[in-house]
Amino acid sequence: MSVRNLQHLFAPASVAIIGASARPDSVGATVLRNVIEGGFTGAIYPVNPKYDTLAGLRVYKRVSGLPAAPDLAIICTPPATVPGIVRQLGEAGTRAAIILTPGLSTMHDSGGRTLRQGALDAAKPYVLRLLGPNSVGLLVPGIGLNASFAHTGALPGKIAFVSQSGALVSGVLDWAKSRGIGFSKFISLGEGADIDFGDLLDYLASDPATSAILLYMEDVRHARKFMSAARAAARSKPTLVLKAGRVAEGARAAASHTGALAGSDDVYDAAIRRAGMLRVRGTEDLFAAVATLANARPLFGERLAIITNGGGPGVMATDAVVCGKGSMAQLAPDTVSRLDALLPAAGSRAGSLANPVDIGSDAPAQRYVDALEILLKDPQADAILFIHAPTAMVPSAGIARALAPLAKACSRNILACWLGGDAVAEARAIFTEAGIPSFGTPEEAVAAYLQIVQYRRNQNLLMQVPTAASDDGASDPQAARALVRKALAEGRPLLSEPETKAVLAAYGVAVVETRSAQSVDEAVVAAEAIGFPVALKIVSPDITHKSDSGGVALDLEDAGAVRAVALRMNKRLGELQPEARLEGFSVQTMARRPEAHELIIGVATDPVFGPVILFGQGGIAVEVTADHAVALPPLNVVLARDLISRTRVAKLLAGYRHRPAANMDAIIATLMRISHMVADLPELVELDINPLLVDSDGALALDARMRVAFADHSASTLDRLAIRPYPRELEERIDWCGESLLLRPIQPEDGPAHVAMFNSLTDDDVRYRMFVRVRELNASQLARFTQIDYDREMAFIATRPGPDGVNETLGVARVVCDPDNIAAEFAVTVRSDLKGHGLGQVLMEKLIAYCRSRGTREIVGEALPQNTRITKLARKLGFEIGKATEDGSVHMRLRL
Repeated sequence: MSVRNLQHLFAPASVAIIGASARPDSVGATVLRNVIEGGFTGAIYPVNPKYDTLAGLRVYKRVSGLPAAPDLAIICTPPATVPGIVRQLGEAGTRAAIILTPGLSTMHDSGGRTLRQGALDAAKPYVLRLLGPNSVGLLVPGIGLNASFAHTGALPGKIAFVSQSGALVSGVLDWAKSRGIGFSKFISLGEGADIDFGDLLDYLASDPATSAILLYMEDVRHARKFMSAARAAARSKPTLVLKAGRVAEGARAAASHTGALAGSDDVYDAAIRRAGMLRVRGTEDLFAAVATLANARPLFGERLAIITNGGGPGVMATDAVVCGKGSMAQLAPDTVSRLDALLPAAGSRAGSLANPVDIGSDAPAQRYVDALEILLKDPQADAILFIHAPTAMVPSAGIARALAPLAKACSRNILACWLGGDAVAEARAIFTEAGIPSFGTPEEAVAAYLQIVQYRRNQNLLMQVPTAASDDGASDPQAARALVRKALAEGRPLLSEPETKAVLAAYGVAVVETRSAQSVDEAVVAAEAIGFPVALKIVSPDITHKSDSGGVALDLEDAGAVRAVALRMNKRLGELQPEARLEGFSVQTMARRPEAHELIIGVATDPVFGPVILFGQGGIAVEVTADHAVALPPLNVVLARDLISRTRVAKLLAGYRHRPAANMDAIIATLMRISHMVADLPELVELDINPLLVDSDGALALDARMRVAFADHSASTLDRLAIRPYPRELEERIDWCGESLLLRPIQPEDGPAHVAMFNSLTDDDVRYRMFVRVRELNASQLARFTQIDYDREMAFIATRPGPDGVNETLGVARVVCDPDNIAAEFAVTVRSDLKGHGLGQVLMEKLIAYCRSRGTREIVGEALPQNTRITKLARKLGFEIGKATEDGSVHMRLRL
């Protein structure tokens, strides 16, 4: 999450090419030519002891002989030389370098280190940032910088493209240039030894030259860092991902269905959704999506209305919406009546109450305008797709000129499909100039709209900040921990079915009554105690799926049946799997729920993103049906409902024919309890509840299996989660001026209260806080203030119920830590009408205590000299107050 010194990478005043060459087709020669021909206006320093001049430039023999430290160095020398060159650059004062050289990860120095690690070690003392190794380089067209060995340059634009594949760089550059697509930054990540996706996302999120971020991704190494940066970037601008490796190479060996089903691509998909980004499936989709999202207006619903001058294209678009699981708008009766009055008698009103709207092939431009105005007034039409096929009667360009002002001015999303080529080229250009996305076919236009819909859904997920722990009082984590630690102490990584169900019950998950039996006789006794009929299952750490080995028997009506089946199971196991250990039997009540659905809920541990939660259709054919979805914990109601909705079985759960709907609240509650279990039990590696029986009466865990492993308790139990949950433990009640206030971390839903507090500030208070006069918070500023990542920053608010019963924010103190947790920058704001009553001091004291608890070394801040209140408060709290600097600010520091 470090952006330190990245400005030298992307906006250097000087560039050194280490290994510049005259040898044709060499990397050194190509890079030197690209830097010169790209139009870079800063100083260029070729470095190579073999030459005196290259391309008319003086060549320097070594780094130490350079006239000044270059801002950026491009290294294209043999692998063994790279660590030494990095050290020399650091000593000279260079703070960014691109390592084009491959092979550093496989070659070692005399001490046994890889050359890659040697380069990192050499750079670290100087905070010299490294892009690569094995990078193709980077391009910043806006400043004429082509610091790469790509075969072509890039056009300037507002899109940042980051590629983990060097081979893809040249192809995308060619493809984009042929289509007139430009870039603000074009970055080949290489191996990402130092600068990785997280660093680049953090930098690009606040880069004013970048309006959208595109990623070509093969893998992620630091999940928490990536998720923090991705969520921050996606809050401020469209962030799209093309993830390679979608096809699983094969199911992993696992002790549960979940472990086998939760494939790597599923987990990446869940992470991308949860970060508020949009995943696309191909290069063309990547750029088409960003063109659509860049012009997209806020989407408040998902219902699409279609207006067309031909029935066929309208039907094609409708098919695409339905097949893409989109929603067609059901037009209001008043809208249909007004359209009836407008359209000729032959106008088609087939379909869902006149949607799609066929205005006729001979429609003049005014009819288009009138029909669009009618649709724009319909509350059911959240967005509109306009489809036009050229005719000889009405010029397409005239229609475009008539519609463009109306489409541009409206608040809803309008997409256009201009069918044809030369006949509609001018019309398409008019719409493009007006910022209205235009497409060549109905299917392309609908696909773009569905991308807007999915992006909106992902952005809604980004707003969710669940807590880690349950507050319903139904959980007993201590009892669950005792069971887990007992099994580990006995050297058993697999808990028995009764033990697993006991852990689930400790978290309030409804389980069928189950008892353990170590022998046939004990099984009979257990069955009699439970009451017939019962189910009998073998207990063996060597059998993953009991039914495959004849280890499950249902509806046993009496003791004799239990005894006979238990003996037969024992014998059969010895015949089929003589090496398997039989540790006994589990006996459980027969659950007679004929209307119940068989579901699966489970937990798996991904090597990158940590614990993930799986939901889907269960039963013995769970791998065959492959109907499941995964999500990153922690979950809340919104996230749990989204997880369920991404499965096919979700439609069945809604009820059909005479089968009542399943109890969705019970499913959601079970998912959330499993989420709390994941947060509480770092030892949990895998969990299966399969089947979970769910009907209209509720949910019941019929079978369950759990695998555990020793965990590192020196770290927080939440460190293994890819997303840090809302830290409820930091909430605190205080008495202030005779009333009770709640001090707590800020949450996304505090947005309206935050705006209200901001609007109550005086102009001077706003200027003191932001150093400039700001009239209102825009959406990206509000998101940055309220949708924080608790892993890298903290904002405490003081809140109380307002006169209307809605919570109001009285003040906020926030702090942002640097990547190494050395320094944290603070800011504090109190509502203007509440100043002078000590609330700012209360908030600051909580902030200081928080920084101490996380080991931050110092807290720093800046203030305008006129802001004497904050400097007086800082001095009272022990801050050192510096003198005003040249830019007119006062520096404050508190050493912790």
